[in-house]
Amino acid sequence: MKTIDELEVAGKRVFVRADLNVPLDGAHNTTERRITDDGRIRAAVPTITKLAERGAKVIVASHLGRPKGAPDPQFSLAPVAKRLGELLGKPVAFATDTVGDSAKATVAALGDGEVMLLENLRFNAGETAKDDVERGAFAAELASLADAYVGDGFGAVHRKHASVYDLPARLPHAAGGLIAAEVRVLKKLTEDVKRPYAVVLGGAKVSDKLGVIDHLLEKADRILIGGGMAYTFLKAKGSEVGKSLLQEDQIPAVTEYLARAQAKGVEFVLPVDVVAATDFPDLKTKAPAHPVTVAADAISADLEGLDIGPETRKLFASKLADAATVFWNGPMGVFEHPDYAEGTRAVAQALVDTPAFTVVGGGDSAAAVRILGFDENAFGHISTGGGASLEYLEGKTLPGLAALED
Repeated sequence: MKTIDELEVAGKRVFVRADLNVPLDGAHNTTERRITDDGRIRAAVPTITKLAERGAKVIVASHLGRPKGAPDPQFSLAPVAKRLGELLGKPVAFATDTVGDSAKATVAALGDGEVMLLENLRFNAGETAKDDVERGAFAAELASLADAYVGDGFGAVHRKHASVYDLPARLPHAAGGLIAAEVRVLKKLTEDVKRPYAVVLGGAKVSDKLGVIDHLLEKADRILIGGGMAYTFLKAKGSEVGKSLLQEDQIPAVTEYLARAQAKGVEFVLPVDVVAATDFPDLKTKAPAHPVTVAADAISADLEGLDIGPETRKLFASKLADAATVFWNGPMGVFEHPDYAEGTRAVAQALVDTPAFTVVGGGDSAAAVRILGFDENAFGHISTGGGASLEYLEGKTLPGLAALED
């Protein structure tokens, strides 16, 4: 892949496909919403700044949420344009559409070194269309706005979308600094891995992680399982899990993975205790819950596991202490509530404490690190794309990366 240093940008209209898909809070029928985690916006700033300093007319574009191919105020990028301007230290012009009159007029008014943001790309059905012709037509309209393309939205490179996959073929193109950095890090997790290599997986559903577990069984030395997905593993080993999140249909696959891990000498580490409650906590008010700690094989029928317990936190920390490489994707529990955040906090702290090269695999894990108050610089790398990272680790070809290759 070419880098932006190899792209002629002075005086050119440069389309930057960023990933500004940040979480928003507030009313759902207004653009006056609050960004609760601006990590992805901050990650986009270096490439945008570099292009602007080189005299480019920078057209930034992104998706946000899952609108259904039409404008929807709750998914407007207007709050993102405001925050991006604050981080850049200069105004960011905002187009109220993607390829319409506002977009064309805003592009036309751009001066060298100035920055604008298009409205949510997914307000146009062509962005995510399965039909190649429909998707290509939207890509052609986007291409008419620019002279060159920079792919820098790592969180979207696993999607075969118009602005990610089809647009680069229509313009001179290069990878932005963020994508280049993400690929360098992922190669350290797949090609020249320093051992012991430990992987921590959490999150709600085991089905979301089956592919990466399958692939990591060939590469990792230890796999630690927490979060909601752990209960399917516990059930597969014969434990009752009460009201905990369970995917019964995945038990055969999980059982097979446990057997394969044992045969290959890969250590599978499951929770030995959990923090549970009879009711799911209120995440809006964060009112005190009534958690109890129970052994992982003694979860009664009226309890739901919501975090890993104190003994599991110690166990996990001990399994990470001597690692040389650690990849972590997925929280250990309902970290949004203080009564169930300690498991996720313990894993983050274990990554900080180990001398290993540590990678936080995007998504909720990256948000948790920031929400729980950790210094991002204490980790080797915090990815901006959880889903993209997982698919890369599965060995899949990512459409957005393939499109940037010459």
